[in-house]
Order: sequence, then C-alpha cells, then structure tokens
Amino acid sequence: MSVWNKIEGAIKERIIMLDGAMGTMLQKQKLEEDDFRGTRFKDWPSPLKGNNDLLVLTKPSAVEKVHNDFLAAGADLIETNSFNATTISQADYDMSELATEIAVESANIARKCADAWTQKTPDKPRAVLGSIGPMNKTLSISPKVEDPGFRDVSFDEVRDSYKGQIRAMIPLVDAFLIETVFDTLNCKAAIAAARAVFVEVGYEKPIIISGTITDRSGRTLSGQTAEAFWLSIAHAKPFAIGLNCALGADEMRPHIAAISKVANTYVIAFPNAGLPNAFGEYDETPTDMSSQIKPWVEAGLVNILGGCCGTTPDHIKAIAESAQGLPPRKVPDIKSTLRLSGLEPFQIAV
Repeated sequence: MSVWNKIEGAIKERIIMLDGAMGTMLQKQKLEEDDFRGTRFKDWPSPLKGNNDLLVLTKPSAVEKVHNDFLAAGADLIETNSFNATTISQADYDMSELATEIAVESANIARKCADAWTQKTPDKPRAVLGSIGPMNKTLSISPKVEDPGFRDVSFDEVRDSYKGQIRAMIPLVDAFLIETVFDTLNCKAAIAAARAVFVEVGYEKPIIISGTITDRSGRTLSGQTAEAFWLSIAHAKPFAIGLNCALGADEMRPHIAAISKVANTYVIAFPNAGLPNAFGEYDETPTDMSSQIKPWVEAGLVNILGGCCGTTPDHIKAIAESAQGLPPRKVPDIKSTLRLSGLEPFQIAV
C-alpha cells in the first residue's frame, strides 16, 4: 500500500496534520546573502536573499531542518520548498532557467525527509505535497490602474510555466497543493497544467487547492467569496479544498464554515498565527492558535489542519494535540443541481 493510500485511509478516521510556515522557519535561521548564493552563485549579478526556493540548491540543510522539525512536531504532510519554483516567479531573480532544477531538488529533499520519518513511524506515514504558489503575475487584475485590460502574461504562459514545475515534481511527490490562491484564473491555469502533465506521463496525482481570503471583506483578491471560489474550481475534483494565509484562525473560521457546507470533498485549513502586528510579525502563541482551532474540529468543519505565516513546529504540535481524538469532518452528500459562480455563487433550486 502506498503512503498516499494510507493517508486516504487515515483521513476518514482522524484529522490529518499539514506542516507550518517554511518562510517563517527559514527566517528564524537568520540566513544572509552568502547563504542564498553559496559557491555556485557567488557572482550572480542579482541580489538573491529572499529567494527561499533557491536554498534547495545552495543550503539544502536549512530546508531539511525545517521539514524535519515539522515532521517531529507531528505533521503527516509536508510541502516542498517550491512555492516560487516557476519560470515566471524566478524571473524576479533572473533565474528562470533554474526553475525546473529548483522544483526537482525541492521534491527530492522533502521526499528524503518524509520517507525517513515514515520508516521511523510506520504507523504514521508521512507524505509530500508539491507546493504550487500563486505566482507574482495575475491574470485577472491589471497591474496598470490606467489600463484595466492590460496583462503582463497570458493564460497560456502561466499554464506552461506551471507545467514545467509540475512535470519536474510529479515523480517524487504524493500529491500537489495549489495554494495561496488569490486569483482564480491563475488557479485554473495550474489545474490545466496539472491535467496536461497527467496526460503526458500517463498517470495522475491528487490535487489539493487552497484559496486566500485577502481581508475581512471575505473575498479573494480577484473578488470571489469562498463559496464562489469552490464552485469555480470544483471541476478539478480536488482531494481537498480550503483556505490559507492572510487571516488568523478566528477571522478565517466563517469562510471555512461556508466551504464546509458546500464542498463534497475534504476541507483543509492552514491559517496564519493571527494578523500581522505593526512590524509585520505574528504574535499568536501555539496555545492561542490551538484554542481557536479546536472548536473548528468540534464543529466538524475540517479534515486537514496546518499553519501558514508565523506558525512554527510548536504551533503544529499544539494544534495536533488539540485535535487528537476528535472526529474529522464528514464529507456531505450534496444534491446535484446547477451551480454557477462569478463573484458570488448562484444555484438553481429545484
């Protein structure tokens, strides 16, 4: 039985734990420009500090430490350090040609860590999610206020960039996580890319999709409510759908509750450790966050829990402990009817 088959069995019995914030934990290591450059990119003409994905090539031990710390805290699922491992996103550092190599190495490192922990705890298998970020370009919103119809990139360019990332990771990961989606059209490009790669290689991997409600307006940046977002991507038949980033647990709960009511698949949530303070830092402690999330489990809202910005292994450990022994959400049987979405959901009741 494969690791993912075991995860599919376990999710029916208990809450599955995702890891926490890769970026937060790398920042805690206080890495400097030389760490990002390593020997190979010592003379690279562009600044490289902040290109966290590049560390899989220049300082893989830093990435391994983050994976292992979250696995030790109880994570069942870890994400590859590939949030920006696309040709479009890596162009910010003039490293587009390295995107594929970065994606491959991010998957190799995560795979090695997860397999080592599965061997240590065979009763608790650990799986790898290929992290697919939202990109630094948006298809739904013009970057020019004076020209609403202008786009930096086309749908085909975004899809093809995602194809390269997915093709690189697919032999090594157990599933894909299209995450931090603020633009549904970018997400659709990622879905199209995944489907195209599945046809190329002759097999499929599960897809998990997580959107981002950008503020208390209750909408994504491209304007959709949580329910409308679900309806827009339901055709992908994801293994799980949910939300991450931007909001803390208290602020995210009503939007997760809304998805939980309408989604006939599993629900994932990995909120931030509260809202950022005046210095852009996150103040909620593991106890704060776990006490806010436990009622979600008690109310039957979620199947997979983790953390986004500001969350550490201590946060993941506390959330896992608060959810231990509590039953996961039961996937509802949603009556078949015509459901459409723009910025709002629309359903024809019969």
